[in-house]
Amino acid sequence: MTNQPLPTAPLARYLLHLADDQLVMGHRNSEWTGLGPILEEDIAFSSIAQDQVGHALAFYEYLNQECGLADPDQTAFNRPESLMVSSWLVEQPIGDYAFSLVRHWCYDQAVYLRYESLSQIQDPALQALATKLRGEVKYHTFHANTWMKSLLQGSEESRLRMLTALKEVWPMALGLFESWSGEKALMEQVGHAGQPWYPGERHLQQHWQAGALESLVLWSVDVEALGLHKVEPVLGGRQGYHSEHLASMLEEMTAVFRLDPQAEW
Repeated sequence: MTNQPLPTAPLARYLLHLADDQLVMGHRNSEWTGLGPILEEDIAFSSIAQDQVGHALAFYEYLNQECGLADPDQTAFNRPESLMVSSWLVEQPIGDYAFSLVRHWCYDQAVYLRYESLSQIQDPALQALATKLRGEVKYHTFHANTWMKSLLQGSEESRLRMLTALKEVWPMALGLFESWSGEKALMEQVGHAGQPWYPGERHLQQHWQAGALESLVLWSVDVEALGLHKVEPVLGGRQGYHSEHLASMLEEMTAVFRLDPQAEW
């Protein structure tokens, strides 16, 4: 495996966060192919996974062409676990449908906010890319919102399963907004409207959390009783410290690539 160091330029490092999250999340969601509770959801998760891997590729290509990182395939498939900067949330096995749905809801709401801010950057190529990808994620969030509402307001069993999943997912969802070393410098970069385009992880978390909690309250969830305000985030992924699940997932994901890392397909 390549030991190419992580990029030090703040923008490149931030885009690598987005790319790694999307690659790993896309792989996890693809594991629902053929296993969905109904055919509609089998197709939905497969389609979302395809979008996410495509988004990862778009960012890896930009990082290769504009920031000097390795070829996208090498960056995606030929790094050790310690050089991945994905969050703990995306690394977890798919679990049951309730877990994957709550993770999908939390994750794609956060991705939408990131793309929304990135669409304000001065770089025309990145601005256009973020605007395009934001449009795709809009459908992801619509799908997640529809099913979250339906199952939280459905039967007693479906509601209990969703609440249990929320308690499990929430600490790792907060970890999506882990602080990182180049964050302050990136916050000082001016966007096309003359204002900083990246508000920082704390602000993004507050925005995400306020919106998520508001939706849960509308769906009759007692967030105070659930204890979501008191949860501590699960951190480490942005620094290369990962859950026990990432290494085995990377082994599976890169199995064919590792047969001949220099091959042209």
